[in-house]
Amino acid sequence: MWEARAEARGPAGEGAVIALGALLRESRALLAAAGIRDAALDARVIVEHVTGTRRTDALARPETEIPGPAAECVRAALARRLAGEPVHRILGRREFYGLSLALSPATLEPRPDTEVLVDRLAPRLLETARDGGCRILDLGTGTGAIALALLSQVPGSTALAVDIDPQAVETARANAAALGLSARFEGRVSDWFSAVDGKFHAIVSNPPYIETQEIATLAPEVRLFDPLRALDGGADGLDAYRAIAARATEFLEADGLVGVEIGHRQHQRVEALFAAAGYAVEETVNDLSGRARALILRQDMPGRSL
Repeated sequence: MWEARAEARGPAGEGAVIALGALLRESRALLAAAGIRDAALDARVIVEHVTGTRRTDALARPETEIPGPAAECVRAALARRLAGEPVHRILGRREFYGLSLALSPATLEPRPDTEVLVDRLAPRLLETARDGGCRILDLGTGTGAIALALLSQVPGSTALAVDIDPQAVETARANAAALGLSARFEGRVSDWFSAVDGKFHAIVSNPPYIETQEIATLAPEVRLFDPLRALDGGADGLDAYRAIAARATEFLEADGLVGVEIGHRQHQRVEALFAAAGYAVEETVNDLSGRARALILRQDMPGRSL
């Protein structure tokens, strides 16, 4: 399969030098032959990440020689993709809201649909920050994606990001440091609000919301590689929302916001659950497919027009 492999291997079995264009073609062909969805994109991402090249290099200088060890690393990464591992797990990183975030086994991959929550919250929090500060609490932070994206968009804001998994908290702290946001970011191990103190202008979360019985039906890339704790929302998928709604008021500033991601069939049930806790929906946020993906809520105070 691999062009130039035989010609470049010496008698001692050194790795083959291969042209960048050839490596890309063969990588695409290998993944496509196995029926991998988005084979061309996955092949390009893997090759560029491992070899340190860019799309422009492949277009302008396809003859660029890739040393044998780098080519072998590409092949090893492709083997992992063929075994079902998601491409961003293989790379160990994923971009979210323009930020490059490291992943770990304890964290979900942040996905583009979650960015819509940041889109809708950031302008509101900018106004809060202009009035004298903005404190954000991110529950179940994982990589730190939501908190770090908001910090990047809201100058002067600060965030406390908590997760029940210590490894996830360490990953979030490392991402904050890599992005130069450590001074405004605190990571803390906490089971929801158990180790939280203080008041916040916004409480945000992308909590586990998959019904337990549906876990087995998820795509293998999700079921086998995302942490179960970050997926399983209990028998009806609402356990996390109950925990958040039950105590959010204790930690929310007057006129503060709650922003939560939801599953695509959970809109009305989550809205009702928060309504029972004294909250009203200020905005329902649709995802890239036009489905309800997040809710932004405020405490439902008499006389307020939402």
